Amino acid sequence: MERIRTAIQKAKEGREAGTETQASAAAAATAGRPIPRGGDVWSGLEPYHPSLNLMDRNRIVTFDQKDDAHVPFDMMRTRVLAACRQHDWTTIGITSPTAGCGKTVTAINLAFSLARQKDMRTVLMDVDLRRPRVAENLGIVANHSMGQFLGGNERIEDHFLIYGETLAIGTNKRRSLHSAEILQDAKAAEAMGFLHKSMRPDVVLVDLPPMMSTDDVMAFLPNLDAVLIVAAAGMTQMREVDDCERELSERTNVMGVVLNKCEYIPDNYGYKYE
Repeated sequence: MERIRTAIQKAKEGREAGTETQASAAAAATAGRPIPRGGDVWSGLEPYHPSLNLMDRNRIVTFDQKDDAHVPFDMMRTRVLAACRQHDWTTIGITSPTAGCGKTVTAINLAFSLARQKDMRTVLMDVDLRRPRVAENLGIVANHSMGQFLGGNERIEDHFLIYGETLAIGTNKRRSLHSAEILQDAKAAEAMGFLHKSMRPDVVLVDLPPMMSTDDVMAFLPNLDAVLIVAAAGMTQMREVDDCERELSERTNVMGVVLNKCEYIPDNYGYKYE
């Protein structure tokens, strides 16, 4: 926890002195790169064709909606959208107190649920630079490093695939050394600014590392509008959730806590999904 507190103090100092600096840095970065018009970036992305069997095995239940377990994710989607619209939020981080809580699967399910909203565009980014899992869960062969993209060294087209017309997926294959330093560098803010200006997404979901394992989450917080915490039933301790929520709320907006891996499944209130 001491590392987290140290990261928070650094973040506070950066926020007090650097909000305008980040904004100007992002503007400078985008000024140095051409911003495609309209949907040029989206139309130029390589398409992603999911494997139905793989999606079933990895519990991506919002993809084809055959499993009733997609309903809680759709409910979460509605609440996330309501909060984003109310507060003018765009970029949502998804983390967990510890490893094994299912944050990546939660992020992917939420992304595919959002992808069914035909009037908006969603971006999913794997920013767990130490243990990237989005590509593995989706069966995507990725040969690039999200750390390099955040460092301003590669194009959006080198990192993102498109599913349908409404979901762009930014994957990561290689682990990055010095991940916290990459995430809190001004170049990361510039890269995120460039992504927003060139892709114009309605929602960006950022899969982050577990919060209590590293200081990576705190390092990247200035680039987020809010955070969702994923806890695992029967595994995550309440004190861990409380610690994470308290630490995060000092620095950003906590959208809520998602209870994952719950054995109790409601009877769907009498409804049958076909």
